[in-house]
Amino acid sequence: MEIKVLQNILGANEAIAAQNRQLLDEHKIAAINFMSSPGAGKTSLLLQTIKNLKSKVKIGVIEGDVASKLDSDKIKGEGVAVIQISTGSSCSLEAHMISLALKDLPLTDIDLLFIENVGNLICPAEFALGEHKKVVISSVPEGDDKPTKYPLIFTETDVVVINKLDLLPYVDFNLNNFRRALKGVNPKVKIFEVSCKTGEGLRNWYSWLLSEVKAITTR
Repeated sequence: MEIKVLQNILGANEAIAAQNRQLLDEHKIAAINFMSSPGAGKTSLLLQTIKNLKSKVKIGVIEGDVASKLDSDKIKGEGVAVIQISTGSSCSLEAHMISLALKDLPLTDIDLLFIENVGNLICPAEFALGEHKKVVISSVPEGDDKPTKYPLIFTETDVVVINKLDLLPYVDFNLNNFRRALKGVNPKVKIFEVSCKTGEGLRNWYSWLLSEVKAITTR
């Protein structure tokens, strides 16, 4: 019985996600689902990205948090459209939440939409939102075993950003071990290694995002 209930929930979510995707495609918006554990640096990477790309593309953000508006207030300070979703006890954003948020965003003035999911390496992997690409941010202080311990989210993602490279000298993290474990569960995944503090690797990350926007807007 529990399996049937879960299948029904996921099936309903997939249907709404497909509607979200259709709406995004109609408006030629590239949507990126940001996922990570708490503290991996999603918001820091998002803020750096907005600062560097907002003069090149029109950006919107859907900010998901269990509680508080701290992150959405920071993003709002960058002058981009942002919608806050407070999930309460829910450990992930779901497609119906995104559907409601899209109604309140100026879709005709957005080229690139970031959906910052709730900090969690389990729940967000289950729920499609209608995004074009999934991105997992994994930070150096978390350890290099995360792809092995949480394989589903790393299997489902299109991109992994290894964040906080500036802390490599101070923590027990082996880049080769991480890459090997990641490629073991997802051979096609794209990897970016970055530091929001020093700027290392961010140029390649920005270039990839701009290429994704171009691919959608020129269809």
